[in-house]
Amino acid sequence: MLIINFHPFQNLETKRLLLRQLDNKDVNEVLELRGNPETMKFIPRPLAKNTDDALEHIKMINDKIDENVGINWAITVKGSDKMIGLLGHYRIQPENHRAEIGYMILPQYNGKGYVTEAVKAVMEYGFNQMNLHSIEAVIDPENIASERVLQKIGFVKEAHILENELYEGKFWDTVIYSMLKRNYKF
Repeated sequence: MLIINFHPFQNLETKRLLLRQLDNKDVNEVLELRGNPETMKFIPRPLAKNTDDALEHIKMINDKIDENVGINWAITVKGSDKMIGLLGHYRIQPENHRAEIGYMILPQYNGKGYVTEAVKAVMEYGFNQMNLHSIEAVIDPENIASERVLQKIGFVKEAHILENELYEGKFWDTVIYSMLKRNYKF
């Protein structure tokens, strides 16, 4: 079984991005991201309605880091400390050397390749620092942009599960993509 330890927190850097720990100064961007029906339309979770909801989300993320059960980074463009998105490892299964990756970005930054660049950095962290054997992504089948990111990186579609999640009276399908460490091109 893996021993997970996110301390000290490690920033990640790519050609254009700095991925850093989320903190309370990101509250407005978290509210903009998690409170936007457009960015949340494929995520069956409640919308953030105010700064208290956003602060609670930040606290939840950092509590998971403190407890070594999940890790998220704020995506920033180098030269600016403004958070433009979030991504990280969720639902870590130490016994299976597997974790789920999740990501979201503010709409004005779509189409610039930032998500793909950030996901690659977080995958490298997962495989090299966390010693994961596999990483999965669970997406809504209608989220074509997310699907394209995963396919571009080389994820393989494992399953399309019909109506397996109930949220606010609606059954949602989920699609599972995955990548094995041996198949990832660093």
